[in-house]
Amino acid sequence: MKVKGSSRLTQGYLICILGTFIWSFTAIFIRYLTEHYQLPPLVLAFWRDIFVFLALGTVFYFFARRRLQIAPGHLGFLALYGFVLSVFNALWTASVALNGAAVSTVMAYSSAAFTAVLGWRLFGERLGIVKIMAVSLSLLGCVFVSGALSPAAWQLNPLGIITGLLSGLGFAGYSLMGKVSSERQIYPWTALFYSFGFAALFLLAYNLVPGLLLNSAPKVNLFWLGNAWQGWLVLAVLAVGPTIGGYGLYTVSLTYLPASVANLIATLEPAMTAGLAYMFLGECLSGPQLFGSLLIIGGVIILRLSEGRSGGKEVALSPG
Repeated sequence: MKVKGSSRLTQGYLICILGTFIWSFTAIFIRYLTEHYQLPPLVLAFWRDIFVFLALGTVFYFFARRRLQIAPGHLGFLALYGFVLSVFNALWTASVALNGAAVSTVMAYSSAAFTAVLGWRLFGERLGIVKIMAVSLSLLGCVFVSGALSPAAWQLNPLGIITGLLSGLGFAGYSLMGKVSSERQIYPWTALFYSFGFAALFLLAYNLVPGLLLNSAPKVNLFWLGNAWQGWLVLAVLAVGPTIGGYGLYTVSLTYLPASVANLIATLEPAMTAGLAYMFLGECLSGPQLFGSLLIIGGVIILRLSEGRSGGKEVALSPG
């Protein structure tokens, strides 16, 4: 029997929050690999996606082989899904290397506004006053955490801030592609398998062809880690743990929630990542950055309380 109404909404929230918590470890692993091994961001993103593809493929092959089958009409869509994912992965990984785990995570959630507006225009998702308020709090929180209020931040690290904001746009695109995948009734874990497989192919091209995306190096060593088995192990754990768990549960939550709501819930990640960055990397958020994290958390709480009172219904603005 299907779960309906507020129960279904609650289930979607719980799945998304759990996925977000698992996701919050991602930046910690990436920061460790880029700092300790100087692993180039694009090389890291490529191997991360390859390991996800191989891990899911192995599980499907031995335990659920039918999940490897897709309708021929979905292949082109999944290739596009993988392309969007590859751009987001590349920008996000580069942002972590440039900005640090805590700040890059928060900047990625500038996607909340992009997702809300695009979801409203493209899918007719509700864009009521409460959601606008929640998105505004999220964006304001991103401004405080990224330090974008200070002109010096743009002067000292303009590439980092621009990359961080572009990663937010990339995440919005990924969220909306996940919603389309749900509407096409593609099994979430199958969509994850194929999208990461295609993303790995695109990331391979970004690494091998100078000038593509963030690649300015004339030659890239894909086997940068060499015989550093500890580094390969950390990379594998990053793929199998935070990546599959976080992306997988987030994709599943899109079968229960609008993309804009799931994206807003995922903005809880910065506070989680900030705590983990403090414990494992010694990164500390300043007073304004902590205040920004509270604004983001407050936006999610306001949204959930409002939906709880209205049974998931909200006065919507017409998409025109």
